[in-house]
Amino acid sequence: MSFENSSAAARAFVLVLFLALSGFLGSNPAAALTAAATIRDANSIQLGDVTYRLDGVDAPELDQVCIDDHADSWTCGIEARDQLTKLIGGKPVRCDDVGPEKKFGKRHRAICTVEGEKVSLNEELVRLGFAIAREPLKANVKPAAAEARTASSGIWKGCFVAPQEFRTGKKDGALLGAACRPDRDKEIRAVLFPEELTAPPSCAIKGKLAVRARVTGNIGIYHLRGCPSYAATTKPDRWFCSEDDAQASGFRKAYNCRRPK
Repeated sequence: MSFENSSAAARAFVLVLFLALSGFLGSNPAAALTAAATIRDANSIQLGDVTYRLDGVDAPELDQVCIDDHADSWTCGIEARDQLTKLIGGKPVRCDDVGPEKKFGKRHRAICTVEGEKVSLNEELVRLGFAIAREPLKANVKPAAAEARTASSGIWKGCFVAPQEFRTGKKDGALLGAACRPDRDKEIRAVLFPEELTAPPSCAIKGKLAVRARVTGNIGIYHLRGCPSYAATTKPDRWFCSEDDAQASGFRKAYNCRRPK
């Protein structure tokens, strides 16, 4: 090898090493992020312009209802979000990225911890009984899940369906919780999947599950206020607070519902 070639190779090696050490090559600059948190729902935390799903956790959706231990319906999705808000208490949150969340659009899974705390929000929310454990997971939530179920904490004190089954409209899925009565199966499912699903506050986007949406790899279609299809969409299967939330849940925008350029 000539002196010139050896020198060029050496310079290339030094450049590659510099880039790697500088974080431009072979690393993920968003692997960990600490910032003030915006709580989108009990499963989703936004830090800056990045939204994470809590790894190993599946919490009730904002528009999901559960049944309590007195057989009354309650907005468990909103309560779960409020519990996460209390856990954070306005403090900065650190989220460690553990990989893509394939079922929720471009969002990533993360293990998130409040500044100054040792136990993750993932684990705390599950221990309180306002979320269940789900795969895949890297967060250590299984012991907390078993503890919440044994103690009938949070949503476990009543009766509910897994959030994943609520999202997909699977009305014949397993009923979970200490207050599920086999002799009231039909009545319970009618409460958990009401014909008139109440919209959470400030969540006005209508979602309908639709077979035709599967052509584009989605499970449903969402409709915005002011679009031709909005008024005609009665008895929505889901309510969303933002287009980003709707898209992350596998819904596409109605084709007649394009915003003017």
